[in-house]
Amino acid sequence: MENTDYRREYLRLLAQRYPSARAASAEIINLDAIMRLPKGTEHFMSDLHGEYEAFCHIMNNCSGVIREKAEQLFGNVMTDKEMDEFATFVYYPQALIAEMKAKNEDLRSWYVTQLHRLVELCRSAASKYTRSKVRKLLPEDFSYVIDELINMDRADFDKEAYYHEIFNSIIELNRAESFIVALTDAIKRLAVDSLHIVGDVFDRGENPDKILDLLVSRHNADIQWGNHDISWIGAHMGNPACVFTVMDISLKYGNLDLLEDGYGISLRKLSSYARAGMDEDERFYPVVSSAAETDADVAKMRKAIFFMLMKAEGQILSRHPEYGMGDRIVLKMIDYKEGTIDFGDGKKIALNRCDFKTVDPADPLRYTPEEEEVTESLCRAFMHSEKLTRHIAFMMEHGSAYKISNDNLIFHGCIPLNADGSYKTFQGRGGKALLDYCDETVRAAYKAFAKGRTDKNALDFVWYLWCGRCSPLFGREKITTFERVYVDDAKYHQETRNAYYKYYNDKAFCERLLHDFGIDGKYSHIINGHVPVKKKDGESPIKAEGKLIVIDGGFCKAYHAKTGIAGYTLIYNSHGLRLCAHEPFDTIEKAIENRSDIHSEVTVFETRENRLRVSDTDTGRELAEQVEGLKALLEYYQDCAAAGIAPSVGK
Repeated sequence: MENTDYRREYLRLLAQRYPSARAASAEIINLDAIMRLPKGTEHFMSDLHGEYEAFCHIMNNCSGVIREKAEQLFGNVMTDKEMDEFATFVYYPQALIAEMKAKNEDLRSWYVTQLHRLVELCRSAASKYTRSKVRKLLPEDFSYVIDELINMDRADFDKEAYYHEIFNSIIELNRAESFIVALTDAIKRLAVDSLHIVGDVFDRGENPDKILDLLVSRHNADIQWGNHDISWIGAHMGNPACVFTVMDISLKYGNLDLLEDGYGISLRKLSSYARAGMDEDERFYPVVSSAAETDADVAKMRKAIFFMLMKAEGQILSRHPEYGMGDRIVLKMIDYKEGTIDFGDGKKIALNRCDFKTVDPADPLRYTPEEEEVTESLCRAFMHSEKLTRHIAFMMEHGSAYKISNDNLIFHGCIPLNADGSYKTFQGRGGKALLDYCDETVRAAYKAFAKGRTDKNALDFVWYLWCGRCSPLFGREKITTFERVYVDDAKYHQETRNAYYKYYNDKAFCERLLHDFGIDGKYSHIINGHVPVKKKDGESPIKAEGKLIVIDGGFCKAYHAKTGIAGYTLIYNSHGLRLCAHEPFDTIEKAIENRSDIHSEVTVFETRENRLRVSDTDTGRELAEQVEGLKALLEYYQDCAAAGIAPSVGK
């Protein structure tokens, strides 16, 4: 088909939606107006690791955006104490309403005061958007009333009297609490236009399921898969190695409630098998005790899982010599008589004990009949968990190996490199091609799973992304699970980072990488998670002269001592980029009780000369293309009118 035919077909489709010059003109004016609005705020968070309470609080305060807007509006009329009270009220309205009810104070007067403030704050948060978009984000029950309150022409009549009439009606109908919750929810939705989770919702924290429940309810969240996320994705699809990986981590950190109550994963067969078949072993004691089981029982389950994990990983690596990880089939490299292991370099390393009673030296990767039963039980539980099904569906629909958004390249781990800075390749693919292959293969595995089938090769590769040498989600030479348990010499516990983590400090490298992904320009960036930034040691998250930002600063409590902070978040609004370094968060209960917020050190490291508009974003570029098409349609209508003929493209 020639270009003229394409153009005619395009105009025909446009004409079906805009059947007259008047309709086309009105839409051009509408789109031009949208493109002149300020750019919406993007919020970046990474490496949440199941820390729900800290995540929930940062979602509520939007990394300080809510407080900042409140101070702009009320900073001259509120004391610091009053501002703390109001901010906490916006974050946790139901808790503060319950307190006021318990005090039996003048609830009506307090309601009216808070409603006035919330309406003004909501109006400020909504100012970046079209009225149509705001309506879509408002809670259904109160959308009309909120829309009227924040968009009325205040010059035409007495605003205070109008407000009072509506507020009194709401209070008299006993709807004040529901209305306030709806308003605060709208404010939080409007404060952030898009939320980017740069990997690892899962890991050692106890409530990744609650985090995902919250993300699923968001209208604007996406996720770039992390290595811990991919292990749970693989577990849900029934990959035994992934199942055992997430089981081991959950048992190690005492997260039995997450497995049993959160996702309905029955541990009965595993527990019975471990109690009967495993000796008590202090090396497998959990780091965090579980209320559900004794540490000794958890240790037995972990030890049982450990041997099944080594077998499952060995089976995958035996099927895939192309992975280049034959030296990680550890159970085949042990001399069971001598109690030593040779990792392929000819060195015999002494094991601290040789207690492999469930391993047959003649066929070390074969499951025992009891292990087969446990494996089948656990895989079935992960595959059929209703809640996990919803969460993984969200991660597949809204997730990806990487994302390009407004000239920012976002991914969790790394772009695997060789020592000389060239792309490390997997089956001939490196750089962008490798990440595209990772994304496509995970989706192929999930597509087969959704149809009740198994794409064995694709599903094996999902596990490879957890810990493979060329996995962009992992970024290390090897994972030393076996060595940390059976080899005392700590040098064998080290996991060497990929060369990417040397080159990502270099501006020229980052610019080349961005270019290879089709991104150029002064204000383009790479945004990473995965490797905690050790702020206490003077390390900066801003690298390569501002071209790369690492926003993993230790969200997980276990990393706080190493990093000196409790994580970074990044805000990209119409004025530029700012990085927030957060101090540790205690609990939501104490935040409410003390009217306290997470203390954050804010670094504004890139300010634009001119305020960014929607026209400067990906959305703006799409709208500009629509405007060009509409202008062509309008020109066609005008030519038809001048020639005195009826338009025909819409027919």
